Amino acid sequence: MTLASIKSTTKVRSDKQPAMQRIPHELADEFPAEKQLIERLTKTNYAFRRLAAAYDEVNRQIWRIESEQEVTSDEVLEKLKKRRLLLKDDIAAMLAKAERRM
Repeated sequence: MTLASIKSTTKVRSDKQPAMQRIPHELADEFPAEKQLIERLTKTNYAFRRLAAAYDEVNRQIWRIESEQEVTSDEVLEKLKKRRLLLKDDIAAMLAKAERRM
């Protein structure tokens, strides 16, 4: 299932107004020791920037579902969580590779 098809199966709840809340699982939270490296790679590495953007998009969609701003099935939520984990693994590999080069 692609991200586009997952998006089409979720519905935004109009009765919920998004409050200014901190979104869990942001990259800086997941990799606190690599915060500066993440910032540098986001600015200088196209592949990393795309991975980070995809991770952020999936992570925020999960957050909207879990905070009940969007309604979807448990199956879709689980697929999104698996996608986030795969993206996180790819990001961790890129961070490790960049650290070895330093």
